[in-house]
Amino acid sequence: MEEKELNLVEHLDELRKRLIITASAFILFFIAGFVFVEDIYKWLVRDLDVKLIVLGPSDIIWVYFMLAAVIAVAGTIPVLALQIWLFVKPALTAAERKISLSYVPALFILFIIGLCFGYFVIFPTVLSFLVDLGGELFEANFTVDKYFRFVLNMTLPFGVLFELPVVIMFLTSLGIINPYVLTKIRKYAYFVLVVISVVISPPDFMSDILVTIPLLLLYEISINLSKIVYKKKLKKAENTGEASS
Repeated sequence: MEEKELNLVEHLDELRKRLIITASAFILFFIAGFVFVEDIYKWLVRDLDVKLIVLGPSDIIWVYFMLAAVIAVAGTIPVLALQIWLFVKPALTAAERKISLSYVPALFILFIIGLCFGYFVIFPTVLSFLVDLGGELFEANFTVDKYFRFVLNMTLPFGVLFELPVVIMFLTSLGIINPYVLTKIRKYAYFVLVVISVVISPPDFMSDILVTIPLLLLYEISINLSKIVYKKKLKKAENTGEASS
């Protein structure tokens, strides 16, 4: 009993250590993002035909904090992934450690790709549709607050969703899920992804299609990658069994 309690305390101490490191990394990246926030802001609004307006002094600082926070999140993702890997490392075999460690940079790369897809593909398409919808009935003036909230809604979800293949591969390598389960629940997963697409896209058919197709492709890619990892895992288990016998 005392040994179990000691192990629990050690695990909690280790978890606290990993959380502190992750939080420290977020703060450092946040400070770095805040230092360069003016340059980031100018780059994001470089193609706007209208000048953004503010309704109060607090809007300015809110945008600065928001942009710095996005930079901090992007920079913290590989740190968080590494800390998770270090936390579960003792429970992994040598081969699993090597394979799962390769997922750390992949998480960061896919997050950035997701952000870029949302910003350069989805965001301009949706913004153009909404502006054209008003036609000559309305004069388009954007507040800083509303504009950047809209940018976040069109980019951050894709940054997160593009992590799906790596997460699926990692869970498959740990034996938590397998491609057969993913195939079995495909229709439910499709339904969830379609709902997500409809929620984050404007209410028109083309935008829904434009958002839905990449998410469904991501799920299919995840299944195929899971199959590769699962087959390698089975093959290694067979070789280990033959060697032991």
